[in-house]
Amino acid sequence: MHSYDHKTLEAYLATHVPGFGSLDGIEKFSDGQSNPTYRLTSGGTDFVLRAKPPGVLLKSAHAVDREFRVMQALACTDVPVPHVLHLSGEDTPLGAQFMVMEMVKGRIFWDPALTGMSPAERAAIYDAMNETLARLHSVVPDSIGLGDYGKPGNYFERQVTRWSGQYQQAARAPLPDALWLMEWLSTNMVSDDGASSIVHGDYRIDNMIFAPDAPRVLAVLDWELSTLGHPLADLAYQCMHWRLPHAGHFRGLGRVDRAALGLPDEAAYVAAYCARRQISVPDNWTFYLVFSYFRLLAILQGVRRRGLEGNASNPKDTERLRDVIALLAHDARQLAQTA
Repeated sequence: MHSYDHKTLEAYLATHVPGFGSLDGIEKFSDGQSNPTYRLTSGGTDFVLRAKPPGVLLKSAHAVDREFRVMQALACTDVPVPHVLHLSGEDTPLGAQFMVMEMVKGRIFWDPALTGMSPAERAAIYDAMNETLARLHSVVPDSIGLGDYGKPGNYFERQVTRWSGQYQQAARAPLPDALWLMEWLSTNMVSDDGASSIVHGDYRIDNMIFAPDAPRVLAVLDWELSTLGHPLADLAYQCMHWRLPHAGHFRGLGRVDRAALGLPDEAAYVAAYCARRQISVPDNWTFYLVFSYFRLLAILQGVRRRGLEGNASNPKDTERLRDVIALLAHDARQLAQTA
């Protein structure tokens, strides 16, 4: 958690955030391993503050300025995002850059199995997620001032290089399965088909707020990893999460009877997305899934390193991440070898 002086932070927020008066309360959200996020209370209004973590950070990580920029740009589209209110500089009362946005009131589903709902309700929630993802990928970046939000072309090649470097920088000891995956991804690299869109980078059910009484997405959250890239990266990343265990650290749907619960299977979900985007169902689906596994384990390796150095947003899970990373690497290698 950040260190700060209450009065200094209060004066800053009152000066820079529209509608903010006294700082009546500040509470850190317990979930999340990346950018520390706080609920601020001022009068009868709640705000959300999202900051870079303290300490030395990996290059290009924790970019709250990019989160602010993409949500500000998407506000004029049909992609639901919170209304952003302020982006600070690096020199702040928290000792780190932060942004402030509105607090959207609604439902967050931490369990992707949607326990307690009917099959029809579950199906509608997942269809809303599918529709929202298709909307995002249909936005033309140039039309909202995001034409320079990422590098053009060769997205997966650049991403494999980036996350391989991030993993190697963060790892304390080599993990054979992870090193094997780097080689496999490079050897089996998909060709660049020219598809490009705004990609969220962490698209999953618990990064969304749904309406209290309807299967409608009110806000997509956590844009830290967003960039311009290949839309199939987002689609495969979400589907990869459904393959993860439905237990422990994971919030997946592995071994869950989806049909009985009314949840779409992977093929049906991919087909619905492609129909909405009017594109063909992708070839080389295994590559996109394996890439998603490797990217996630590289991200978690960075989280674990910060935890070992005392800079994690949620340090209690630091040691457990070692086993999580090993499991991701093992399962991804098995998927690649048996496809």
